[in-house]
Amino acid sequence: MADSSRWTRIIVAGLVTGFVMVAVNKGVGRDETPARASVVPKRLDIPSLGIEAPLMKLGVTDGQIDLPPFDRPDTAGWLKESAVPGDPGSAVILGHVDTKTDPAVFYKLKQMRSGQVIKVVRSDGKVAQYRVDSIEQTSKERFPADKVYLEDGLRLITCGGTFDWDKHEYRDNVIVYATLVKART
Repeated sequence: MADSSRWTRIIVAGLVTGFVMVAVNKGVGRDETPARASVVPKRLDIPSLGIEAPLMKLGVTDGQIDLPPFDRPDTAGWLKESAVPGDPGSAVILGHVDTKTDPAVFYKLKQMRSGQVIKVVRSDGKVAQYRVDSIEQTSKERFPADKVYLEDGLRLITCGGTFDWDKHEYRDNVIVYATLVKART
C-alpha cells in the first residue's frame, strides 16, 4: 500500500509540473522585454489577517514545487514559473501554516472570506490589488491543478486539515482564489 501511495504522489507531482509549464508557456508573450521580465513580487499584504510578509522566489525541483524554508516562517514564496501578480495568468504564492513549534505566515489563511482584499507589492512599484472569490480546503490527493495553475487570478496555498503523523504532513491544502481588481502605481 505504501508503494502505491508513493507512485500516486509521483504521478500527481508530474501532473502539477506539467500544468505549471503549460501555464508558464501560455503567459509568455513575444514582446516581453528584459525589463518586464525582471519584475517580481516583493511583499504580500492581507489587511484583514494582519499579514505583511516578504516574498521570495520559489522554483520547481525534481518535479516538486519548492517551499519557503522552515527557518523563515514569516516569509511566503511566489512560484516564479507562475504569472507576476498584477499580470494576466495565474499567480501562485505559497506559505507554511506552521512549523514544529510556532504558527507560520499562512496560519490564519483559512479565516479569509469572500470580498476581502489582498495586495501584492511589486518590484516595479505597482501594487496589485485582488478581491477574494472563494476559499477551498481540498485533499492533497485531489489537488485542483487546472483551477490553480491555468485560470487567471491570485492563488494563495498552504497546508490544512488533519496532520498525518506517519507521513509528517497535513492531508489537505487550503487554497484562496482571488481576482485582480486593479494594479496601481
